[in-house]
Amino acid sequence: MTAALSTLAAETGTIRKKWKDRLPVALLYPNTYPVAISNLGFQLVYSLLNRDEGVVCERFVYPADGQPLRSLESSRPLADFPLVFGSVSFEHDYPRLAAMLAAGGLPAYAAERGQAVGPGDPLVVLGGVGVFLNPEPLALFADLMVIGEAEPILATLMQGLSEYARTPRDRLLHHLAASLPGCYAPGFYRFSWSDTGAVEAIEAPAQLPQRVAKVVAPAMERAAHSTLLSPEAELGMYMVELGRGCSRGCRFCAAGFIYRPPRLWSAEAILHALAERPPTVDRIGLLAMEMAGNETMARIAGVLRDQGCALSFSSLRADRISDQTLELLAASHLKSVAIAADGASERLRLAINKGLNEDDLLTAAERLVQAGIFQLKLYVMIGLPTETRADLDELIQTVGRLQARMLPIGRGRGRVSSLTLSINCFVPKPWTPLQYCSFGGLTAPAAGAAGIDAALLALKEKIRYLRRMLSAKANLHLKFDHPEQALQQAAYARADRRIGPVLLAVGAGESFKRACRRLRVDPWQFAIRPRGREERMCWEVVDQGIRPGYLWEEYRKALRGRATDPCEPAVCRRCGVCDARP
Repeated sequence: MTAALSTLAAETGTIRKKWKDRLPVALLYPNTYPVAISNLGFQLVYSLLNRDEGVVCERFVYPADGQPLRSLESSRPLADFPLVFGSVSFEHDYPRLAAMLAAGGLPAYAAERGQAVGPGDPLVVLGGVGVFLNPEPLALFADLMVIGEAEPILATLMQGLSEYARTPRDRLLHHLAASLPGCYAPGFYRFSWSDTGAVEAIEAPAQLPQRVAKVVAPAMERAAHSTLLSPEAELGMYMVELGRGCSRGCRFCAAGFIYRPPRLWSAEAILHALAERPPTVDRIGLLAMEMAGNETMARIAGVLRDQGCALSFSSLRADRISDQTLELLAASHLKSVAIAADGASERLRLAINKGLNEDDLLTAAERLVQAGIFQLKLYVMIGLPTETRADLDELIQTVGRLQARMLPIGRGRGRVSSLTLSINCFVPKPWTPLQYCSFGGLTAPAAGAAGIDAALLALKEKIRYLRRMLSAKANLHLKFDHPEQALQQAAYARADRRIGPVLLAVGAGESFKRACRRLRVDPWQFAIRPRGREERMCWEVVDQGIRPGYLWEEYRKALRGRATDPCEPAVCRRCGVCDARP
């Protein structure tokens, strides 16, 4: 019995139904159980599906080595399900998704499935932020993709899919893609590419939209929150979503663009979600905490304090740390807090529109240590466009000044303050102004293998330099990611459907480099080849509502070091998403 199955009995709120007279749906999450059970989107879709009395949904997670792929609820094989849904969040999960379809005994590619939909030859529907961002890397595996947020579309989609047994696959897919918003049937769309590897044309049948508009959830009466809890969860807490998107418009961050307009749930909706917390769970994780206003945070902090709950989160924004937040952090007995600086220097932070100066970082560190949090983490990216050795030198100086602020406070209280510097390679993402950049930060990269080698070498040299300059500092811990893994992520992020065979090979255990070489897929095309203003991106088969040219304008502003004001949906019309709003 897998660890996931043994843990199931400890979950709170697990939904169990009998199969008789119900529509069976398998819901896949292509990562391990601790990661899957910590994903709020996966939980949300599971709850929405099982809320329908005519549906029985069972979950599948990526199995441990040597374990069979079976559902968590009843240990059924994947081949028992006529409908297979997949929730995809991260690029590194793409090969796992392909591997799960193959391990379940299903035809991995949609083109290999027959016209009769049923167990063993199911309809495969993919969604999640990974699909929302760029559906094309997984296009060969999906019969249908849901572009956008699940709440507005899922119930209607299930009504349409209820006809699967009486309708040939192509006819069913065509009907759904033509009649439901956010439904993309990639098999009907034809891509062609130029000699340079750029998309030359995207052709769709006359009855289907040329571009598939995202679906956006309305304002919530009750914020999304944990419905399943497990002691094996990677994030062992009750999670509550404070909103979606971000108004800051950081130029590297996809969430700030694909979730436009940014939406902050009301304090009442958030408190309603907090009220659903099981009384035995006292650690609360707040998602999108940087969006919440001071008044909302004060109300949340008051409720958590009165209920004796501790607060947790992924990272803090250095210029948004209120007195109420500090009080709650101190009462939560957190061992560490993370601050995302993202850019190594103030110049780079301006270029990426982060909006933080060094004084913001120093003041935040000082206030956090004074509140009793003696272990701080600082997240920084290397390989951003225009980055130079001078930017890295400024980071080294900033680290020294942070320690100079932190250490005396800790010593005065008989504690050792420590700083962890987490260095990650920048990965260009679709639907961001930096989607035009080359991975590795090179301004004029060579083509093919030479360009890949140069990009990896540039990143490794920066890592060596930072390690050499910082490793002797006391109470400083350094963490670096691996440029080769970041390269793989960068290739997946901007890939089109030509990457599909590589995903299947990597999912089967072949190395990324060898799979690309054997299948004659050049990762340089996706990860490193620079993009120009007029190039059509494969992910533009999706319509995020952003007006043509806006992202390029923001990219040019990044290169000139010019900031853009935060998004204000009530009055702002810069990017085009809110043009149709009253």
